[in-house]
Amino acid sequence: MSGMGRRKVVALLGAAAAWPLAARAERTRRIGVFMNYAEDTPQSRARLASFVQAMEELGWTAGRNVQIDYRWGVADADRNRRNAAELVALAPDVLLASATAVTAALVQTTRTIPIVFVNVVDPVGAGFVQSMARPGGNATGFIPFEYGIGGKWLELLKQVAPGVRRVAVLHNPIVVSRSGQLGAIEAVAPSFRVELSAFSVRDPGEIEWAVTRFAQAPNGGLIVVGAPSLESQHELIVALAAQHRLPAVYPYRSYVAAGGLMSYGTDLVAQFRRAAGYVDRILKGEKPADLPVQAPTKYELAMNVKAAKALGLDVPAKLIARADEVIE
Repeated sequence: MSGMGRRKVVALLGAAAAWPLAARAERTRRIGVFMNYAEDTPQSRARLASFVQAMEELGWTAGRNVQIDYRWGVADADRNRRNAAELVALAPDVLLASATAVTAALVQTTRTIPIVFVNVVDPVGAGFVQSMARPGGNATGFIPFEYGIGGKWLELLKQVAPGVRRVAVLHNPIVVSRSGQLGAIEAVAPSFRVELSAFSVRDPGEIEWAVTRFAQAPNGGLIVVGAPSLESQHELIVALAAQHRLPAVYPYRSYVAAGGLMSYGTDLVAQFRRAAGYVDRILKGEKPADLPVQAPTKYELAMNVKAAKALGLDVPAKLIARADEVIE
């Protein structure tokens, strides 16, 4: 065989060896997304839009090289289990999960398909990962805050409403992280000379009863801890706080957008954007076990000046200057 002929054969063999790789690269990948809210909520829409846009910037476009299947969570463990089973049965390359209850349903259904979670406060306590630095299993992701933030919520409440002497803390008893969040608030309460009342609430009726009962005595304020089940009732909680003239601090901006006084916490829309980076890395071959769970890089303060005026509060200028967002 001539040198030219040999080179042709080698070139053809090289091309043949590359075909499986090319076919793999062009295979449509599959992502299962399990949200903890209904499809039509503003939270779901904003957070998913952030994730999809970030995926596109990383080269993953739905309908071209990736297929995204969605399921929507509610406060119903049986339905969450069914949704998790349906998503896992689709054999996705990676799963994206929002919040603890939804992540728990997926982790209980599969210990092999990679899971990236967002808005899970205590993934170690929930048993999703072995440690923050070395998750060790098939799940990793992003926590919305560390427990010490509870002390900051109380500090902010006293800054904006110095007359507050009694503070109600709304929490959901089935949320794994609630004891850590409560503990952080309890630890600083004596230094702010406030009396705490913790209320376990799971549904609108319990929320209404707790706030109404607490508001019967004067000089009260309100802290709502981070729990998706409470955020899903944010409009009711904000309305009750306004009705009973309770200055309140919330964990998420959604409360302030609905008319609440102020929030201090993570931008969850940005966390979904960061989650896309982990989904991309897993699609390219990295393992969740090796990707550390990440804490927020920044907490954001949102203030609603209109709500403050309605409560007769004069928000300190330095607090307004510090705020990342001020709603007039």
